[in-house]
Amino acid sequence: MIIHLKDLTKIVSEPKAIWNIIKDLLEAEDEIDRDKEHLWVFHLNSRNQIKLIELVSLGILNSSLIHPREVFTRAVGERAAQIIIAHNHPSGEVTPSEDDLVITKRLVKAGEILGIELIDHLVVTTNGFTSFKKNGLI
Repeated sequence: MIIHLKDLTKIVSEPKAIWNIIKDLLEAEDEIDRDKEHLWVFHLNSRNQIKLIELVSLGILNSSLIHPREVFTRAVGERAAQIIIAHNHPSGEVTPSEDDLVITKRLVKAGEILGIELIDHLVVTTNGFTSFKKNGLI
């Protein structure tokens, strides 16, 4: 699923802005899909304006497949300057898992090679979020 924003005025200056968008997206889904892990990629231009939001992976209750190839495919095609990724934890826990830390490091390296910076990774729930950037994990 891809969400194109017609109005490119939505500037991402704080992780809370991403969290608010994710909350709205999750609340729009039915209960069965809401209880699955999702991975979204926010494609940004050079002024931190959202170009589009892509749902890259819809997983199961406690996992989702994430690979740099899928995360960056559309970012390259859309000529995104940078990306933010966000995924939910249906358990309600916002603490990043060990797998979250490992895949984030891989995505940072892939982004460096492609020239598309991963500027943040958020773990979100309907009640809160953790920003890798704010916590010094990126």
